[in-house]
Formats: sequence, C-alpha cells, structure tokens
Amino acid sequence: MATTFEKICCCLMSAEERAQKENSAQIDNGLKKQKVEMDKELKLLLLGTGESGKSTFIKQMRIIHGTGFNSDDLMMFRKIIKKNILSSIKTIINAMDVLFLEYDNEKNAAIHSKYIKSIDLEDREMDIEDIFTNKVAEAISLLWQDAGIQTCYDRRREYQLTDSAKYFFDSINEIVQPNYCPSEQDVLRSRVPTEGIYEYVFRLERVDFRIIDVGGQRKERRKWIHCFEHVTSIIFLSALSEYDLVLQESSNQNRMEESLHLFRTIICYPWFQRASIIIFLNKTDVFEEKIRRSKLTDYFPEYTGDVNNPLEARDFILQMFRDNSAATATEAAQTPKPIYSHFTCATDTQNIKFVFNSVRDHILHTHLREFNLV
Repeated sequence: MATTFEKICCCLMSAEERAQKENSAQIDNGLKKQKVEMDKELKLLLLGTGESGKSTFIKQMRIIHGTGFNSDDLMMFRKIIKKNILSSIKTIINAMDVLFLEYDNEKNAAIHSKYIKSIDLEDREMDIEDIFTNKVAEAISLLWQDAGIQTCYDRRREYQLTDSAKYFFDSINEIVQPNYCPSEQDVLRSRVPTEGIYEYVFRLERVDFRIIDVGGQRKERRKWIHCFEHVTSIIFLSALSEYDLVLQESSNQNRMEESLHLFRTIICYPWFQRASIIIFLNKTDVFEEKIRRSKLTDYFPEYTGDVNNPLEARDFILQMFRDNSAATATEAAQTPKPIYSHFTCATDTQNIKFVFNSVRDHILHTHLREFNLV
C-alpha cells in the first residue's frame, strides 16, 4: 500500500520516471518469485573424474523418474553404440602393436585388423550407419574371437579401453541387424564423454530436483565454477575399478589418486560449506571381477586386508575418502563434515533406484522445514 508521501512523489515524477519505477517494481517482483521457486528446488551437483559414471547416473534418472528415451533418442544411441564398438576394436588393435602381441589367426593379422584400421571415424562426411556394414561386423567378430586379441583385452589396464567393450562385442551380431533398436541396458552402457554442462530436472515430493552433470576430464573442470551457487548437495562419483588405471590425459597419474585429490579439493571450496556431501563408489561389478586378478596392494601398499576380498577392499577405498575429509577439516580447524556413502553399479537400474531413494529421503529430511513439508 503506497503512503501519502509516495503518492505525492509519484505525481511529481515525469512519465519516463514513472515508467522506470514501474519497470523496477516488476523486476523486483520477478526476482521475489524466482527466489520462491528456487527455494522449492534442490540443486544436486554431480562431480567426479572422467569415466566415473556420472552420465550413466543421469540416464538412470531419466529411466526411473522421467519419461525414459523416445525413438529419436534410441536412434541417436544406436549410432553412438556403433561408434563405441569401432572405436574400442581400433583401440585394442593399436594396443596389440604397442604391447608386441601376436594374432592367433594369420587372417586377422593380415586382413581384418588392417581393414578395421583403415576406417576413419573422424570423417564427418560418412554416416556411421553406412560405415558399420555386415563386412565390418564380421571382421570385428572374427578379431574378437582371436586368442591374441583376448590376451590384449586381458591386459586392458595397460591402455585406455571403455568398460563396455566386451558387452557390445558379444552382441555385435544383433547390433548389425537393420532393425536393431538399443535396449535400456545398451543405452546405459554407451559412452559419450560429457563436454560442458548438462542438466536434468524432475519433480518428486512436490520439490524439483535439478541434477547437473559436468565434464570430468581435466580440461572440463574449469567450467564447474558456474554451477557452484545454491547447491543443496554434492554427489561425488568415483569408480572403484580405477585403482589400477592411469588418466587418459596423464599416463603417470593413477586415476584413484586423482579422484581422491579432486574430492579433497572440492570439499575445501567455500561454496559447499552448507551442502551435504554424498559419495557414490561406483562400478562395483567391474571392481569385484577385477580385484581377484589385479592386486590392490600393488597400487596402494598401505592396504592390509584380504587382497581377494572385494568387500574389504572397497571399505578401504571408502576410508581413504573419509580420511581425506577429516584431514581437510583438521587443517582448517573445523569439525569434519558428515560423508554419506553408497556403493553403486550405475548400469543396474534397481541398485540406482534403491540408492537414490535413500539419497532423496536424506536430502528431503535435511530440508523438511525449508520446504514446508512438515
């Protein structure tokens, strides 16, 4: 309600000044409405190094809490999967040369490997559907059955290969069919490095959840700064299976060490002092298969548990993250922030559904009064 003084001042204003005042009031009202809407939104920031599973988690949210993937999406993933397969087999063929391994079948060495090598995936004028012919699929299938290629695959920790390579190689006869349509599991296992910032919003319990996925590679991390304001929770993903791998960007840097360093850096940021910290130690399936043939003590000699026990090994890795949090708090003379942790398999929809329900309940409980839900 305007006061008498305000009414008098308004009468003395020029038409232009009155228009400016009205415009300013509209802006103020808009900002107030925006703040009300922001107060009903939970902003979750997905962070972690490259290949930790952040984009797969976003896909799961679309499946579990969204509309899933339409036919156009599936056709896009069909192309991505075919490119993933070709890229993976080319990576293994190159590794055969680097590791001085020999093919078991002479035809694979003399014909099929050279044929696959000759395919240029960077040729923008060629559609992957035209490249991925029956002839290409047959060559890949024969190469995958070669004992030399299998030996090279077993040594994959010595070079950069996606986790889903075997999954797609084993399904190549189905994927090459003209009527092939990717399943949800195919979509989840497809791989496209996140460049820039990707957001996904869905509504639960009368509250909007805005999940923000940013690129995990070193070159992408400078873009994170724009996402730091008004963050409710940090979900930090680290792949358990990366303990014996090195970065794609730096061949002398262990991926798990990089993940621990990044986590310690993030929890120091002043923007996150009020945000809850949630850790997903991901790729439990790959980790459990790997731990029995690649000893954790070879990379983290301080581990004193059973080298063949994945449960003890993963608890040790979780404790390293907790120790990092405690050390950071001690240096800053602060009380350590609670760390909420989950062991996850991002390609397992039921596992992610169960884990995110727990995360959702934790976040909503923390902000009950804030959102007038009690």
